[in-house]
Amino acid sequence: MADKYTREMLNLIRSIQNIDYIPPEDIPNIDLYMDQITTFMDEHLKSSKRFDEDKILTKTMINNYTKNALLPASNKKKYSKEHMILLIFIYYFKNFLTISDIKSILTPITDRFFENKDGLNLDDIYQEVFNIQLENIDSQVRDVIRKLKKANGAFSDIEDEKERNELTQFTFICMLSFDIWIKKTIIENIVDKKIEPSDSAKKKEKPKKK
Repeated sequence: MADKYTREMLNLIRSIQNIDYIPPEDIPNIDLYMDQITTFMDEHLKSSKRFDEDKILTKTMINNYTKNALLPASNKKKYSKEHMILLIFIYYFKNFLTISDIKSILTPITDRFFENKDGLNLDDIYQEVFNIQLENIDSQVRDVIRKLKKANGAFSDIEDEKERNELTQFTFICMLSFDIWIKKTIIENIVDKKIEPSDSAKKKEKPKKK
């Protein structure tokens, strides 16, 4: 039974590699109405739903994001590809960060790169981040499997198999939760303690033209 439990857990962990995500090339390069955006997000991220009735994105959410200055206003009720990219970032961030933290993270990026015609834009940024994350999935899965093996070594002296499996699962959940807590704390500290360029870096910056 213990081997069966471990196999089931390993299959669950490895299924992360097949989770839905949105490749840059799949994001429509045309302006969309709100209902088209919600349909697109629901179709492309459906595997990340916990329950079938869950909604990935709703019109109310989009309106709230705009109201809270997380998302630039639409252009005559139509949203661009870059609006969509911001909504994808918000979707992932909102699972563990506050609206205030998300705003602190996204505002500098949006202010500088949203619909930027003279250089790097949000499309370029999403492409780069996506590629890095895609390369990182396998290492993340390996790390979670290492944690499972570590948890399986706990409470090995308990003879009752059901009790041992319950404690193993609890230990595994605790290890994953602590990992999430550490990363969340790091993100919050980065947001709270904005690191300014050093004096030497500032001196190297070219003066702005008047």
